[in-house]
Amino acid sequence: MRLLVTGGAGFIGANFVRLTLETRTDVEVTVLDLLTYAGNAASLPEDPRVTLVKGDIADAEMVDALVAEADAVVHFAAESHNDNSLDDPWPFVHTNLVGTFHLLEAARRHGVRFHHISTDEVYGDLPLEGGDRFTPDTPYNPSSPYSSTKAGSDLMVRAWVRSFGLEATLSNCSNNYGPLQHVEKFIPRQITNLLDGVRPKLYGAGLNVRDWIHVDDHNRAVWTILESGRIGETYLIGADGEASNRDVVETLLELMGHERDDYEHVPDRPGHDLRYAIDASRLREELGWEPRYGDFRAGLSATIDWYRAHEAWWRPQKLETELRYQRLGR
Repeated sequence: MRLLVTGGAGFIGANFVRLTLETRTDVEVTVLDLLTYAGNAASLPEDPRVTLVKGDIADAEMVDALVAEADAVVHFAAESHNDNSLDDPWPFVHTNLVGTFHLLEAARRHGVRFHHISTDEVYGDLPLEGGDRFTPDTPYNPSSPYSSTKAGSDLMVRAWVRSFGLEATLSNCSNNYGPLQHVEKFIPRQITNLLDGVRPKLYGAGLNVRDWIHVDDHNRAVWTILESGRIGETYLIGADGEASNRDVVETLLELMGHERDDYEHVPDRPGHDLRYAIDASRLREELGWEPRYGDFRAGLSATIDWYRAHEAWWRPQKLETELRYQRLGR
C-alpha cells in the first residue's frame, strides 16, 4: 500500500508514520510537509519505506503528482494553534481551506481513498457542568480562526463525498498528548518549563476542560477508520479523558516533584472554549476500537519521561516559543 501522509512531520502525523512502520510491514509512506516551525524532519524515523517531500499542500501541481502515486491519503496537515490564529488568521485560511481544496480535487481526479483528520473544536464548546458530549450530529459552532477553518475543511470533505462520490471518511479528535509535540502546546510547554526551572503558566482560573487522548490511541483509531470505516461517515475519537487545565498542571507538578499550587496565572485567551467532551460510541461500537491508554496520569508520566530524555529534540524550539508567548502576554 502506498500512503500519502500530509503533515507527516508534525506531532500527530509523525507519530502516525512511526506507528504505521511498526505495525504494517506492507505500507510505504510518502510524507508531504512544508516543515514550518511545527514540522520537524527529526521526528521521522530513518527508514527506507519513508520518503519526505518538502512542499505546501496548497501547491496544486505538486499535490496532484503525489496523490496520483498514492493508494490513500491521510490528511493531517493543518495550522492548528489557537493563539497563532488569533495573532494572524491568514495562514490558517491558506493551509486549512485552500490546501484541503487542492488535496480533495487531486483525490477526486485520481480516484484515491481519502481520510481527513479534524478536531472537536469545530463544535465550539460545552457548559462546564453537565454530561453533554459532542456527537457526529452536533452542529458546528467554531469560535476561533483555527477552528472555523477546520470546520470549513470538514464541510468541504462532506460536500466532495456527496457531490462527486469521493471515497472519504472524517474523524474529529479530542486534545492529543504524547511524544514529539511542539513546546508551544499546553502539556509540553508546562513540562519543558518545569525542566527549565520555570513555573507553569495557566490561562485564567484554569477551569476550562479538555478531553485528553494519547496520540497513539488517536492514530490506531485513524487506521481502524481507514481500513473499516464507512465511506462518507464521521467518527469522533476520544478516550474519556476529561480534565480541567488546572488539574493537568497540578498533576504535572506533582509528578515532577513540585507543590501542586506552584504555578502562575496569566490572562485568559480571547474566546477561550469552556469544555470539550467526546462521545466516541460510534467508533467503539461500529468498528470495535478501544483506547489503550486508559490512565491519563500514567500517560502523562510517560510523556514527562520522553521530554526529559529528548531535550535535543525540543530545545531548539523553546526560546523562540517563549519569546512569542511573552509578546502576547501569555
